[in-house]
Amino acid sequence: AALRQMRALYQAVDDIGAVAAAEGIDCHYAKGGSIAWARNPAQLERQKSAVTARHQLGLTEAEVRMVGADEARALGNATNVLGGRFLAPVAALHPARLVRGLAEACERRGVTIYENTAAHSLHPGSVITTNQGTVRAEVVVRATEGYTRHLAGLRRAVVPMYSLMVATEPLTDPQWEEIGLATRPTFSDSRHMTIYGQRTADGRLAFGGRGAPYRYGSQIDPATEQSSSVHDAITVTLRELFPVLVDTAITHRWGGVLGIPRDWAPSVRFDRDSGLASAGGYVGDGVAASKLAGQTLAELIVGETTERTDLPWVGHQSRPWEPEPLRWLGMNAGIALANRGDRAEARTGRVTWHTKAMNALLG
Repeated sequence: AALRQMRALYQAVDDIGAVAAAEGIDCHYAKGGSIAWARNPAQLERQKSAVTARHQLGLTEAEVRMVGADEARALGNATNVLGGRFLAPVAALHPARLVRGLAEACERRGVTIYENTAAHSLHPGSVITTNQGTVRAEVVVRATEGYTRHLAGLRRAVVPMYSLMVATEPLTDPQWEEIGLATRPTFSDSRHMTIYGQRTADGRLAFGGRGAPYRYGSQIDPATEQSSSVHDAITVTLRELFPVLVDTAITHRWGGVLGIPRDWAPSVRFDRDSGLASAGGYVGDGVAASKLAGQTLAELIVGETTERTDLPWVGHQSRPWEPEPLRWLGMNAGIALANRGDRAEARTGRVTWHTKAMNALLG
């Protein structure tokens, strides 16, 4: 079942590229794979274990494999690289361009999109209460991800966790010769406090990471998305990875919240009796997953039975998060443990008690 789910997600990556091409959406799609560097011995062991586990599930060497230090650096010349995991079925793209292009494609087909309409609650019978009035429909799909906390009765369904990003000014040719990333693979390393990045089509580095604190009561603070100490820390990390960027200007800062279910597992659900459907809980990996979820929900709603409607995330129900203040204590303790675990691993090269405690706490 897990293998079918992974392969369906990989197919969704190709499907996005095909839809973009068919609809003329210039979203800078480039399928260059993804390199996750190992930059200390503890990270290297995690990568080896992850690749072994995926091969045991049935993925092939062509899909995911370990690469040595030389090949890992040839893909992207980060500092302190010991090796890494290369995942082939991954593409880089410009998500805002994709969303705008899809919206225009829908409008060409007669769809009306009502912007600036905030949904406050959902009710059986497919009734939505909004700031503009009450809406009724045969089927309502909730796909609100980290913003689900704004809906009445759903504050504990997912935790909104910030992921923040920066982008550099366009880099020079000598800088790109030093950095690499010629085929535009997305990149990360194997630290616990997630980082990620890509070479953009206009010659910048877009780079992001986690680390902003969880806010009590699942609050969302738009000011955090514009400028924060976490943006500064992300910039420091980017320059540690690529020292050639030490004097390169950061021209953009932004961010938003992603949705984390209690079991860290996304789901696709449809209750025909109530007319309520939902999809989400992607934990930050939502581009391909939301494509697959949308296609699956469409099939469920019209009553089709396909390979997608039989995937294990269909009908999955995550339990609610703990009430406050336990949620605030647990999430922020987990963030602190991840940061301290990363620092300890960088210093010693070994997995420490911080990692074990974090896994037990957030499990």
